[in-house]
Amino acid sequence: MSKAVVFTLGCKVNDVESASLAHGLKELGYEVSDKLGYADLYILNTCAVTSEAEKKSRQLLARAYKYNPQAKIIVCGCAAQKNASAFSGKKGVTLITGARQKSKILSLLDKEGTSIDDFDGAYDDLPLPESLKTRHFIKIQDGCNNFCSYCIVPYLRGRSRSRALREVLLEAQTSKAEELVLTGIDISSYNDQGNRLTQLLKALSPLEKRIRLGSLEVRVIDEELLQTARGMPGFAPHFHLSLQSGSSAVLKRMNRKYTGEQYLEKCKLIYRYFPDAAITTDVIVGFPGESEEEFAESISLIKQVGFAQIHCFVYSPREGTVAAKLPQLSLTVKEERKARLLALEKELRDSYINKFIGKTLTFVPETYQDGRTLGYSENYIRIAVEGKVERACKVKLIKKQSSDLCMGVIDYE
Repeated sequence: MSKAVVFTLGCKVNDVESASLAHGLKELGYEVSDKLGYADLYILNTCAVTSEAEKKSRQLLARAYKYNPQAKIIVCGCAAQKNASAFSGKKGVTLITGARQKSKILSLLDKEGTSIDDFDGAYDDLPLPESLKTRHFIKIQDGCNNFCSYCIVPYLRGRSRSRALREVLLEAQTSKAEELVLTGIDISSYNDQGNRLTQLLKALSPLEKRIRLGSLEVRVIDEELLQTARGMPGFAPHFHLSLQSGSSAVLKRMNRKYTGEQYLEKCKLIYRYFPDAAITTDVIVGFPGESEEEFAESISLIKQVGFAQIHCFVYSPREGTVAAKLPQLSLTVKEERKARLLALEKELRDSYINKFIGKTLTFVPETYQDGRTLGYSENYIRIAVEGKVERACKVKLIKKQSSDLCMGVIDYE
């Protein structure tokens, strides 16, 4: 049996697409792995969200070639879409495709050359990935229309396209997983013939599964969405609501379509429907022109929201974006602000988790290692339970093991 490796860098969407390609390869008779090792075929799904991600994408070629110089190497993903010439002519590379229309890869395994597709008018349906027993990511959308001034993704992934609601529902219904995570490049723009994210949640509501939303934009948070979510028995009260900056002036330079005040009001609306919700976010520090006063505005808003978790990124210029042409801050300033934000993030995360010590939450197991089962609660607290747990159950949190892990015991009451 021929061996194939589908190796992934980057976002959850890339992970889902790679899982779909892996399933398709298995149906073609391949033995498939997601870890680099000896293989007859390599599909390298690359990333270009940062210059470091692009560098890692290029380095993958040498690593794959070293395992088997006779293997075919197919390069796809955002780094290939952005700069196909960076991979062309490299040892072992037989085919280069891009970030779009990845479904065609399975029909091009014996082809050579470069096949970069700029078409983005329709959603690209990949084979259904294998369903995991616990947590399963369902891609519902691709592309982005936002064109934030710091982001290269819309130029690589193309305009927003949505998957047919019936196809999403079919994958959800056939999945064996106890938790389904809806993911995409911008799921807030989901729109299948007038069916938006709220209508999709209503369609998924009857399923006896936990439903979790991926990263959201401020504009999608409204009364109808939150009323629908609250009425769903399996809805996970975890909202990853992208912030990027708490300064309205910086948000305007970022081409984000909201103010700091509007963002705060949306968070208050979430808490009104879900008082114990975990609101998590992304923040960029050191954006071009960010003053100390503007950074202080971010810190103030972050404290008011009380985030359960913050992903902090130091701004890095991306060639081809508007922000890359603006005057840049020094790395010293960026790193100092990052350190201050991370200190606050730890304080807020500890505060959020401590509220649930002694309380019972719903635990969905994911991995078993070193005699413990690890998984997440509905509000995205990472929990470890002694012994092997194979199905969702009620777990009482007994203590905080570390900054991102709690110990729990099964609650049989």
